[in-house]
Amino acid sequence: MLVPRANGRLRQAWHLGFATFVLSQLPPVPARVLEIGCGRAGGVAPALASAGYDVLAIDPDAPSGALYRQVTVEELDDPGPFDAVVAGRVLHHVHPLGPVLDKLARLAPLLLLDEFAWNHMDEPTVDWYESQHRVLAAAGREPKGPSNLAGWRARHTDLHPYETLRRELDARYEERRFEWRPYFYRWLGGPASESLEQALIAAGAIRPIGFRYAGVRTETVRSSADAR
Repeated sequence: MLVPRANGRLRQAWHLGFATFVLSQLPPVPARVLEIGCGRAGGVAPALASAGYDVLAIDPDAPSGALYRQVTVEELDDPGPFDAVVAGRVLHHVHPLGPVLDKLARLAPLLLLDEFAWNHMDEPTVDWYESQHRVLAAAGREPKGPSNLAGWRARHTDLHPYETLRRELDARYEERRFEWRPYFYRWLGGPASESLEQALIAAGAIRPIGFRYAGVRTETVRSSADAR
């Protein structure tokens, strides 16, 4: 018998962690915040609204409610301005990336991200993840993530690598804060996965593939946006 997966609990923990990061970087309330790619779960918009921010969250699959609109970034007709844009695990999927970042930089001076450097998985990191997946599956805690990362890569050839994300970000924003983070615990879902992954990263045994980023629009981009 399979033990129910803790996906909902892990999702809540991720939302709380990312919301805490976002709140630490935002200007004071009642700043206006745009969250893109909030998904069916609604993203961190509720947490930001509860803290007093004026929030709009968008996604084609966004839930109903006053905080949300079911549109893409390209379809968004709100001219802003916003004080910040927030995106959790979104930009590595976006094509074409450059025009979307151009629009986001016009809309707001601050960009806050939780992202995924999938191409930084080296052999020890892959071996650790796949062994943890096997152990959890054997114990009846079937992880939500793939059991074979080579197969996963073959099915996701359209994702932007870390270097592409950074190149496009650096062309428009100045880094204000950056931190590497564990990521695989979200796929594994085991009771100790996050703490174990973090400890192994700290020891240099595996590589971190999650990261958080805060960037401020460059003066060149700002001048271009102000001229429009």
